[in-house]
Amino acid sequence: MKKLLALVVVIALVASTFWAVAVAFDRSEDEPAPSPGDTSSSSSPTEPDGSSAPSPDLESFYSQKLDWQDCEGDFECAELTVPLDYADAEGETIEVALLKVPGRGDRQGSLVVNPGGPGAPGTDYAAAASRVFREPLLRAFDIVGFDPRGTGASAPVDCLTDDELDEYLASDPNPDTAAEEEEFAELVEEFGRGCAERSGDAVNHVSTIEAARDMDVLRSALGETTLTYLGASYGTKLGATYAELFPDKVGRLVLDGAVDVSLDNRQLGIEQAAGFETALRSYIQNCIDTAETCFLGDSVDEGLATIEELLAGIESDPLPADDDRELKIGNAFYGIVTPLYNRDYWFLLSAALRSALDGSGTALMELADIYASRGPEGYTDNSSEAIFAINCLDDPSSVGFDEVDDQLIAQFEAASPTFGSIFAWSLTGCSGSRGETTEEPIEIRAEGAAPILVVGTTRDPATPLKWAEALAEQLESGVLLRRDGDGHTAYNSGNECIDTAIESYLLEGDVPADPTDC
Repeated sequence: MKKLLALVVVIALVASTFWAVAVAFDRSEDEPAPSPGDTSSSSSPTEPDGSSAPSPDLESFYSQKLDWQDCEGDFECAELTVPLDYADAEGETIEVALLKVPGRGDRQGSLVVNPGGPGAPGTDYAAAASRVFREPLLRAFDIVGFDPRGTGASAPVDCLTDDELDEYLASDPNPDTAAEEEEFAELVEEFGRGCAERSGDAVNHVSTIEAARDMDVLRSALGETTLTYLGASYGTKLGATYAELFPDKVGRLVLDGAVDVSLDNRQLGIEQAAGFETALRSYIQNCIDTAETCFLGDSVDEGLATIEELLAGIESDPLPADDDRELKIGNAFYGIVTPLYNRDYWFLLSAALRSALDGSGTALMELADIYASRGPEGYTDNSSEAIFAINCLDDPSSVGFDEVDDQLIAQFEAASPTFGSIFAWSLTGCSGSRGETTEEPIEIRAEGAAPILVVGTTRDPATPLKWAEALAEQLESGVLLRRDGDGHTAYNSGNECIDTAIESYLLEGDVPADPTDC
């Protein structure tokens, strides 16, 4: 919410994070991630809808047929060819990885999905459809996930070696000495330089606007005259961008865990810091309310003090973890914020904090690894690198290292005493970026689009409710749906009112009242 430099920027720059965190928690060890490149058997290619492309030079892309192949896990996989640079459509091309979960009942069409990040592979998200989506959607739609350009198997950007990324994620996200500030700045510069050196021109073409253009090519290749879409977290920004670029192609769009696309990085950071503060306080209050004696303390303030004391100790003396690793302060931060995305995982945070207070960093390290998509043998995707490249291409503005002063930190700590200074330092995240986009900025209004359902949750840590309220107002046809609850995003989170409203909209076109509270 997401989501970077001491990987705080993965959160603060982003304004959103991953539903993929939940998918990673739920994936069993004997269920490998899908392999879009596995083409063991073929099925009939899908006919494109035949609608005209936005310009003649894109006609061949819009008229392409998808050659779906069986791939690991009883899924179907394909590749979509798109221009690397839409300003030079006759130049270099790239392949966008696709994964489809065929509908279980009477097929109504394709539901394109995106889990957020930015940087999370959409193919993994679709592969987890049986856990992410409810039966009505699974029966009616082919669930189609794609790895947005620069992520997963779609011309992935690369910025650091695994060892370098380990060091980066473990580093102090809140430097408070001259030596720590110097190290922080060096890591930021190294990250940006590495993206340019290791990814080449691709790093200049991973913007949200270009990914939205890819979605319209995908719509046509799927044979759909309009796009039916469910985007979570950053996926709401992607969906809103699509609606602005192609308002006449908007079918039924659900934007869940919405991002306020009008805010600058500073305001996004302040409000997201406040969101995580609210989530942490709610977690501690729940511990007090449900346990005979909460191990963190007898009040929220005592609980916060316990956690802050633990983090201070880890900063000066890292904790041992399995596989001869050390839990350092950066790892500990990610280990704490990861389970705040979903109330169902608060018990994991309690277990990890208890273990850390007893001197073991293994459980917190495992949570941090889930956030960063790190497995026993290394990183399983490039989400920690793609998030940097995409965000900094979308908005390269950055605060100078010498501008993170007491006044700025005080502004952030007023919103979040626990996380404020970390988010303040994250504003420097794009200082090392070398990417330059060929796309012009756009103002998102989506004039003329069909009704778009914008969803927010009252105590969402990564995308505060006020962002959904703002986006619904900014979109000409935005309709607001609010969930009262904890955790990141609303659909399939145990609220029948929310689930019924979203499914009725996607399946029947029933637009709820604006606003609707659940």
